[in-house]
Amino acid sequence: MPGLGTLINTVTVVLGSVIGLRFGNMIPERLRTTVVQVIGLVTIAIGLGDVSKTQNIVFPLVGMVSGAILGELLRVEERLIGVGDWLRLRFTSTADASRFSTGYITATMLFCIGPLTLLGAIEDGMGVVPRLYIIKASLDGVMSIVFASIYGVGVVFSAVSVFVVQGTLTMAGNQLGPVINERFQTELFAVGGLAVLAIGLNLLGVTKIRLGSLLPGLVVTPVIVMIFADSFRIW
Repeated sequence: MPGLGTLINTVTVVLGSVIGLRFGNMIPERLRTTVVQVIGLVTIAIGLGDVSKTQNIVFPLVGMVSGAILGELLRVEERLIGVGDWLRLRFTSTADASRFSTGYITATMLFCIGPLTLLGAIEDGMGVVPRLYIIKASLDGVMSIVFASIYGVGVVFSAVSVFVVQGTLTMAGNQLGPVINERFQTELFAVGGLAVLAIGLNLLGVTKIRLGSLLPGLVVTPVIVMIFADSFRIW
């Protein structure tokens, strides 16, 4: 059944978030902080692993810089915050605005960026057993418990983003397969790794990177690869 993996992933995020909201207060603050730090460290390790596989760092560099400029011009971060505020006012107006937006954006970025999202969509779109999305759903479910216990109800609504993003990619799954050759995949994952690194740094509190502004880079980089990778073999 095409889309089954997306449904499973969406449900696990909702269930994990509900568990985190219900029992989060039972988790000591120091434990929650430590767990988030561990998640941040692992996230950085995953990002570094993806970035290190690039065949030419120029592609993710130019793609991410161009994308970040475009993201700032389009005010993507503010628009994501606006979506978070709309959801908060629509469904839970008593929630703290900053905490809600942080939880929504951080969870959305973490759950929707990475190799498993794209590769899982190809598998899910073919209608076979969605093993990759089942693995991803397990990971996202555990992280949503922790995030919801810290950031609150905003994490629940990241499930909407998971459903929309993965559902859209899944519908295009059969068409994506032939397009995504090894080089395309490598550079796309590399730029995704940079975004994942940014999430990890934010989770550790090292800095405050505007994650939304990085999203266009995930689109710009594959375009650059398609245009230049075959034309200039030296790259």
